[in-house]
Amino acid sequence: MMKTALYEKHTGLNAKMIEFAGYLMPVQYEGVVAEHLCVKENVGVFDVSHMGEFYVFGDKTEDFLQSVLSNDVSTLKKGQAQYNCIPNETGGIVDDLILYKLESDRFMLVVNASNIKKDWDFLNKKNVFDVQMINVSNDYSLISVQGPKSINVLQSIFDFDMNTIKYYNFIFSDGLIISNTGYTGCGGFEIYCKNEKASDLWDKIFKVGENYSIKAIGLAARDTLRLEMGFCLYGNDIDDESSPIEAGLTWITKTDKVFTSSELFKNQKENGVSKKLIGFKMLEKAIPRKDYEILNSKNEIIGKVTSGTMSPSLGFGIGLGYVKSGFEKIDTDIYIKIRKNIKKAIIVKTPFK
Repeated sequence: MMKTALYEKHTGLNAKMIEFAGYLMPVQYEGVVAEHLCVKENVGVFDVSHMGEFYVFGDKTEDFLQSVLSNDVSTLKKGQAQYNCIPNETGGIVDDLILYKLESDRFMLVVNASNIKKDWDFLNKKNVFDVQMINVSNDYSLISVQGPKSINVLQSIFDFDMNTIKYYNFIFSDGLIISNTGYTGCGGFEIYCKNEKASDLWDKIFKVGENYSIKAIGLAARDTLRLEMGFCLYGNDIDDESSPIEAGLTWITKTDKVFTSSELFKNQKENGVSKKLIGFKMLEKAIPRKDYEILNSKNEIIGKVTSGTMSPSLGFGIGLGYVKSGFEKIDTDIYIKIRKNIKKAIIVKTPFK
């Protein structure tokens, strides 16, 4: 079992540690609800150093990335990041990721921890452009500082104006990559650093953060925060069997260029798909969970839940799930089968309100 460079920080805070993607990771410290609300209202810090980082560079790097990623890489300028996915040959998704343009011919891909080997193998198989790839996942830590007061905390640490880093932009500073990104919908920054710098950076953040009610936040609250935003989680809401068109990721699927399965996605855009990812909220007291069946008003199975929780911010059950096309319209009544009980819900827009 691997440990991040911040493992001792977590055990020192009496975090509950679990196995996740081959790492021992903090799932919670004080409790999911308290941690969730801390990020929504103040500032929280996540150790997400288990994420994977690949450097890709060389003369044909942009051509290579255009051929394997769904979004249009050519629109990126140096210092910009882009949400993206790697499609497979059958129209599913190998992984979703964030792409960083470091230089004109040098990029960084930040991929999901559970998919590092799969992504690496797939990209290498597709590398007919003779670009160079380096897997630096084990060398870097990633500290995510999230919440409305995150900028106050970090401004006290860094000597440049944090407001100059616009959403999905990043800068280099003293060996760090500081990126205005995150997985919470609460605003914040993600900081990439070499493992040997992680502990000192963590301590600096928490020393300043004492003035802003800062807390360490575990993976459980990270999941409830992303779900309230309607953000997809790989392995739940997207996977090797679901297309980005089905998952509502048409906006990152640019079929005016050629890439893996691009013709299939173009056809799906024009002719439709058989299932669609929807957001729903419970109208009765109940917590939806992954793989619960979704029914229509005639008690027919029309889909299944992919992610669900009791929303700490809203106080009712929320979820994502796939339903057969024709049932995805906003304000459609649906029903969630929870063991032997059937509970009413309604399809809503995300983010959840």
